[in-house]
Amino acid sequence: MLRNLRGRFHPFWSNATTKVRYSTCSADDSHEQSSYVPLTDHPNLPESPNVSVSRDTRDYISAILTCKNVSEVGKIHARAIVNGFLQDLTVANKLLYIYSQFRAIADAETLFDEMSVKDPVSWSVMVGGFAKTNDFVNSLRVFREILRSSLNLDNYTLPIMIRVCREKRDVVVGRLIHKVALKSGMDLDCYVCAALVDMYAKCGEIDDACKLFDEMPKRDLVTWTVMIGACADSGKPDESWVLFERMRNEGIVPDRAAVVTIVNACAKLGALHKAVILHDYIRLMNFPVGVVLGTALIDMHAKCGNLDAAREMFDSMKDRNVISWSAMIAAYGYHGKATKALELFDVMVGDGRLPPNEITFISLLNACSHAGFVKEGLEIFDLMTKYGVRPNVKHYTCMIDLLGRAGRLTEASEMIETMSIQKDETLWGSFLGACRIHKNVEMAEKAAMFLLELQPQNPGHYILLSNIYANDGKWEEVAKVRNLMNQRGLKKVPGYTWIEANNRTHRFKVGDRTHPKSKEIYDALRDLTEKLEEAGFVPDTNFVLHDVDEEVKVGMLSLHSEKLALAFGLIATPEGSLLRITKNLRVCGDCHSFFKFASLVTKREIIVRDANRFHCFKEGSFSCGDYW
Repeated sequence: MLRNLRGRFHPFWSNATTKVRYSTCSADDSHEQSSYVPLTDHPNLPESPNVSVSRDTRDYISAILTCKNVSEVGKIHARAIVNGFLQDLTVANKLLYIYSQFRAIADAETLFDEMSVKDPVSWSVMVGGFAKTNDFVNSLRVFREILRSSLNLDNYTLPIMIRVCREKRDVVVGRLIHKVALKSGMDLDCYVCAALVDMYAKCGEIDDACKLFDEMPKRDLVTWTVMIGACADSGKPDESWVLFERMRNEGIVPDRAAVVTIVNACAKLGALHKAVILHDYIRLMNFPVGVVLGTALIDMHAKCGNLDAAREMFDSMKDRNVISWSAMIAAYGYHGKATKALELFDVMVGDGRLPPNEITFISLLNACSHAGFVKEGLEIFDLMTKYGVRPNVKHYTCMIDLLGRAGRLTEASEMIETMSIQKDETLWGSFLGACRIHKNVEMAEKAAMFLLELQPQNPGHYILLSNIYANDGKWEEVAKVRNLMNQRGLKKVPGYTWIEANNRTHRFKVGDRTHPKSKEIYDALRDLTEKLEEAGFVPDTNFVLHDVDEEVKVGMLSLHSEKLALAFGLIATPEGSLLRITKNLRVCGDCHSFFKFASLVTKREIIVRDANRFHCFKEGSFSCGDYW
């Protein structure tokens, strides 16, 4: 029957499939752990209602569930046919289920077609079976047949279908299934709600996810974990932290997967005092710090600016996998310590027991790129084949970034032309960024052409091209790019800067006057600017990309959010104490120079984390050189 239905489904369901991530916290996962649950995750497969189970039936079910491979399932299946037990719906459904668990979907489909009687459980198992093998089109097709047949829906089938929409990033179909849940009275079921929250969040509809989450009559740990991860993934890690505190206040104790999700959210938040609180909580609750959680903690401490704590965590781990080593190498890289990253790599490969993988080489190449280690980067790129690692687009992106930052745009362009793998928006974005640094308008236009074709709805590409034109004084071209953005309804991502003071995080935007200490902040900034200019600081008006007078440009530079955060830090923290600042976008060149002079004049160490890396300013020098 299923085979006869192939191809007879509405084109509505026939979007391209995407790969599923099944693991919640496997030791071999990346240090950016997923909080996803498996597509077929449910405490129990629903049983057929009103079916009495004989002793022989129980024996068959017991034998089916103890099978270790498909071959053993096949033997039980054959015995059930010979003894006439395939007519027993409970036995047949368990066989369907176990075939699906072993991803033997062809065998399951054959059995399904041979079944003379089917119930909602039979159909549900097939929906889950196709989903488990990433065959989302057929999973949706079977679900459509369930709806046509007016079969009862349950909290096993609906979450599977919702998660299929999540994996396909198909919010249109997801909303339709949400309506089906409403009509069937399943919209308040905790499994269905959790799946809907996850689907909306992963499809970028974070407001819908939050609304549904708040309306849920009861929230379990899975739902809390999904929502915390969703806020972090959507650029709202501060809301993830608020949710974590709400969860604790409601008496929900996180499990290992939830803790990893919270740690990853804290890493994106970049708040050191919250990282300390969270790590203390993990110790207090006696969570076992295995490979996955330990690696996540390395990443969190490093991204919150405490490289020493990251290394301490790394050294304390009894077991480390390749991701743990790669996370520590990456930490050194974005803190501008490429030499230490290379030294740690030598220790890793010198041991001989743990060969580097593609993530290790991405971490190394990024470290070289941020430090301007072109020679070392080229050597590492060539070294990959020795360890059986084939360069992918991410490795090539690192190389384009490395060559581009060093001003070797022609070599970078030639590498792009000779690549045999498909180029993506990240690669072209790196090349466009290099063109901006070295003011090569011709090459920038070429990169922008491909970028706007690949991602026409990304405002960042338009802004970068507009800035390149502005730097070159091509104001008519700037106007054309801005008009194109307006026509497509695109807006620039606003820049924000955070600073930690007295265990609180304070956020500023450009020209911000909403802070309670706004007057004191602007007075402090004016005084600081005067002292810096006396020390030799000269505002770089090239970073004001507007066609206005120089005096106006200087005034606009003084309103940058990172300068406001710095001024606040100077008046809100003890003299001589370290300042930690975070920016959601790249720090501009003028602010970079401003911080350098500020560290000299104020005798303060200033650590700034922007969208790319960390910058450490101390006594008028900085860790990142000219590669930032």
